[in-house]
Amino acid sequence: MSEYTYYEFLAIDKPLTPEDMSYLRSLSTRAHITPVSFTNEYNWGDFKGDTLELMKRFFDAHVFVANWITGTFMLRLPIEAIPMETANSLASFGILDFLSTESHWIVRWELSESRKHNQFGWEDGPCWMARLSPVRDELLRGDMRALYIGWLSAVSMGAGDDDLEPLALAGLGELTTAQEALAEFMEIDQDLLAGAAMGSPAREDKAPMGKEMDEWLEDLPHDEARTLLKQLLVGQGQQAERALKRRFAASWRGLQEDANPAVQRRVGDLWKNAEKARMIRLEREKRAKEELEMKRRKARDSYLERLSKDFPGAWKAVQQKIERGTGTAYDEACRALVDLSEAYSIHLSQTSFGKELRVLMANYTRRKALIGRLLKANIWQED
Repeated sequence: MSEYTYYEFLAIDKPLTPEDMSYLRSLSTRAHITPVSFTNEYNWGDFKGDTLELMKRFFDAHVFVANWITGTFMLRLPIEAIPMETANSLASFGILDFLSTESHWIVRWELSESRKHNQFGWEDGPCWMARLSPVRDELLRGDMRALYIGWLSAVSMGAGDDDLEPLALAGLGELTTAQEALAEFMEIDQDLLAGAAMGSPAREDKAPMGKEMDEWLEDLPHDEARTLLKQLLVGQGQQAERALKRRFAASWRGLQEDANPAVQRRVGDLWKNAEKARMIRLEREKRAKEELEMKRRKARDSYLERLSKDFPGAWKAVQQKIERGTGTAYDEACRALVDLSEAYSIHLSQTSFGKELRVLMANYTRRKALIGRLLKANIWQED
């Protein structure tokens, strides 16, 4: 099977300059490059660039997938977006990595070996960036659930039962669409994810009032306020707005979590919850299967009843199919006879069906292809 690799980079906070784009073009003559993105896929060869270096210099998000079943998702975030102690507690080498520069974190979620053979197949690459990139805004608003998902991936690979959760987070039972996509990308065990949601309190997304904003602004350090105002004066209003909103959102989220603290749990307790979640899921799936079977049976019974209203017409339709003399027609005739057999059993008798079938087949006993199909369907016996 041919190799398939897909690379996509996204510039969110700052567009690429013509010089940036020229440099990127030197790395690939076939890539699709815009002021906000770099995209390429390979069926042979490989990308010449250094992914980490590109993230440090140009981009805010990156997705890599390969059909040898590996995938990487990376985000660049301002260093103040994630506390150092949070990064240290969640980091798991090769699964959830935090790489730092003077001004930014580069967070990397990595799936090194998928358990699904079709996880990253042909044409799958382009869908992931759109699904995953909203995670960045969520992290900038102080929502750390995407990082917890990365830690859960490490738990799946093996962790001591007595180890504590690095973070006790609310809202694990109500993940965003992007967080659900990340859990899918990282192949988090669905029962472990559901188990982590057990006991996780609901998030209170109460909007801040003017009073809370005023109090926060009062505590904003003078130097930071001066920097933001200077950005406005030099035409960097968008960057200043994003920085201000990011800092306030993170602070507000922290206040809400302090007011509604969750309790750290042990890994062993999470696995116990996962087993409970598995039993609940299996029971739910069993009920859904039973309900589907009931609907199917009801529809089948309704169809057979309609068929019984005009048995002569049904036999005529079977004969017309046989007369066409093709393999497809014989398949259709055989299926129709199976239906007739069941309808006779319910609404008349199998004896009556057998008599009608012998009458029909009197002229077709030399059609071996047809006879073979009826024998296989157990509705005809050779003398």
